[in-house]
Amino acid sequence: MTEPVPPAAGPPVAAGSTGSSDSPAPTAGQPAVLVARAPERAAGLLALLRGRGLDPVASPVIERAPVEDPAELDAARERLADGAYDWVAITSVNAVDALLGPESAESRSVHAGPVRWAAVGPATEQALAAHGISVDLVPRTTTGAGLADAFPVAPLGPAHRVLLPLGDLASDTLRAGLAAKGWVADVVTAYRTVARELPAELRGSYDVVVVTSGSAARQVAAQLGPQRVVAIGGPSAGTARAVGHTVLAVAATPTDAALADAVTEALVRT
Repeated sequence: MTEPVPPAAGPPVAAGSTGSSDSPAPTAGQPAVLVARAPERAAGLLALLRGRGLDPVASPVIERAPVEDPAELDAARERLADGAYDWVAITSVNAVDALLGPESAESRSVHAGPVRWAAVGPATEQALAAHGISVDLVPRTTTGAGLADAFPVAPLGPAHRVLLPLGDLASDTLRAGLAAKGWVADVVTAYRTVARELPAELRGSYDVVVVTSGSAARQVAAQLGPQRVVAIGGPSAGTARAVGHTVLAVAATPTDAALADAVTEALVRT
């Protein structure tokens, strides 16, 4: 399934124009930064950037949507509750939300067994913690490839299984890496990634755009054209370059502090 591209929204509006949105439009005279993320998830980064004298706004260009047919995901939840898996490997907060949903007695029963959990990075680990799940593995390199590298080799004997609840646009990197270590990886599409159109008042000019996924990088290009971007990691930076963006910097770690450092250092250099 491919990610839909929203229709054109007419001519760009100057960055300083007014209008209703989740974030105010940038203020003239300060370096303007667009964080291509929902304001509630970007709040920490926005505060750090404002504290450094920048003028950031946040607005999502993609969002999670449920799968069209939930039967496969429901069956995976049942297998998980029945103890069919040795591990669950989670690569995004969206996957946590899609697999576990609102915290309830029913969702707690899904992870009540002896299964071990792996998270690709700190944000995903925190999302699992909100469901009462202790994470057994977080890789130093917070990518699918890094998670596969950090995984142990599968024990000898009968097939040992890992549940991989992924988005519909996820690459095959993690599954292939786990298979190379002897695991049987059960890939289940947990959610879809769909485009979300930027509001008209934010379709302006920016000194830097922050992208936190390859899907976001693609949508920024589709909606605004090539931009100067700061990426949260190597995979998102690679996608950004492939769709025509100029990558000014890549965050050292996938955290708000590292992203803020990368943005300010990129602006100083340019």
